[in-house]
Amino acid sequence: MQPLPIGIQTFKDLREGNYLYVDKTKQLYPLIEESKGAYFLSRPRRFGKSLTLSVLDEIFSGNKDIFKGLWIYDSPWEWKKYPVLRFDFSKQKAKTQEELIHFIFQELEWNAKRNSVNLETSEYYAQFHELIQKCGYNEKVVILIDEYDKPIIDHLENTEKALEMREIMKGFFTVLKGSDPYIRFLLLTGVSKFSKAGVFSNLNHLEDISLRDSFCDLLGITEEELESNFKEYILKLSEKEKTDYSSTLSKIREYYNGYRFSPEGSSVYNPFSTLLLLKSQTFEHHWFETGTPEFLVKLILKNQYDIVSIPFQTDALGFSNYEVDDLSITPLLVQTGYLTIKSYDRTERLYTLDYPNFEVKDAFLNYLFRKIQTKEEGTPYSYRLSKAFGENNLQTCIEILREIFLTIEYDIQINQEKYYQTIFHLIFTLLGFRIHTEVKTNRGRIDAVVESKSIYLFEFKLNGTKEEALSQIKEKKYYEKYISKGKPIYLVGVEFQERNVGEYLVEKLG
Repeated sequence: MQPLPIGIQTFKDLREGNYLYVDKTKQLYPLIEESKGAYFLSRPRRFGKSLTLSVLDEIFSGNKDIFKGLWIYDSPWEWKKYPVLRFDFSKQKAKTQEELIHFIFQELEWNAKRNSVNLETSEYYAQFHELIQKCGYNEKVVILIDEYDKPIIDHLENTEKALEMREIMKGFFTVLKGSDPYIRFLLLTGVSKFSKAGVFSNLNHLEDISLRDSFCDLLGITEEELESNFKEYILKLSEKEKTDYSSTLSKIREYYNGYRFSPEGSSVYNPFSTLLLLKSQTFEHHWFETGTPEFLVKLILKNQYDIVSIPFQTDALGFSNYEVDDLSITPLLVQTGYLTIKSYDRTERLYTLDYPNFEVKDAFLNYLFRKIQTKEEGTPYSYRLSKAFGENNLQTCIEILREIFLTIEYDIQINQEKYYQTIFHLIFTLLGFRIHTEVKTNRGRIDAVVESKSIYLFEFKLNGTKEEALSQIKEKKYYEKYISKGKPIYLVGVEFQERNVGEYLVEKLG
């Protein structure tokens, strides 16, 4: 079996080391075959953006031999050599404007040496313009810019600092539009797209292909690519899992597939998680653990973001871009890979957004739950709750829920029923029970439904009594839609007192 290219972002190293490469040159060809092109592509971290730019670098540098055996080797591509400028902002760790400008100067100097050009101007944006002009004097230049937004994203918790970094990047990228006559091909990649007064205000000539059906599988691994490239690894994993090939494939699909980057395109597997799974032969939260969404979780808690409503529908404007000084959580979640497109209603022009797969949902909700708690000691709540529900011991369940609410940080508690629904949603989703909140019936909405061996219908009252809560379930006959399931049904009226689960009444149906 060919070694897996984990952590390798340079195409030359990958090919010379005989690492396994999922051939994406056919998908890249429509981008490069035009006589001129300027594009922007947004994808989550660790999705192969850097490797893709490295592939383009080798293509435009005319290095045909390195592509032997790949689709483009025998394609109509003429293998003409172009001057290539490559900028990788993922490498910078600037904390000030001065440090960011210093990094840009270093990148300009490296590109100048690579193309045998001497730079004479002093300002960083002037040097960039000079570099493009000199490199593109005889032959138009190719410009590849990786993670353009990282200097901004690194400081999203500090709006003032993020805006300062944005102005530096804005000055740098303004050069691109004025240098258009010298440019043969331009591609910017990043996680996010900032609009209005952001970086893109001066890059309106860029074609955004982030949500284009024709480029939905440009990054990531398709189902066909997984089976055709990694079959031996999957067979090895199935042996370890002591199951058959088909069952193993289904589990991989559940854990790591599900990313969809266009209205009607196919879904793809997370390449980083999939490669680490096949190398380690262990199902883990591989992608999530490489960078916990600390800032996102703080933003979710601060803005009381309604995670209970996931999945939900929105139009493209609801998740395609955002502003540094007016952050919207949904676009952040989508562009960073914690939510993705699941379906598209062409008639209504609405997208359904949901967690991509089990890895992301399980890891994200676990992380969020841990962040709202103080220290949990002794036997995990999840185990104790699961055992109590399995034994239909509602009294113990309520006692454990009271313990959990006591561990929640005081300053994030909200005096609204929606807050308690969110906590219930987190707890029972992580237990593996089927949890539904605000379930619609023909008579109203059930606050929460928990389905395990039995079905529990919860009605919460923040400013009411347990008797009123139970009476509401019975009067509106919320239980009717669940009778056909043939499971025991428990009606539970709960009142909240002093920021915790208070008294309750329970009645078994039938």
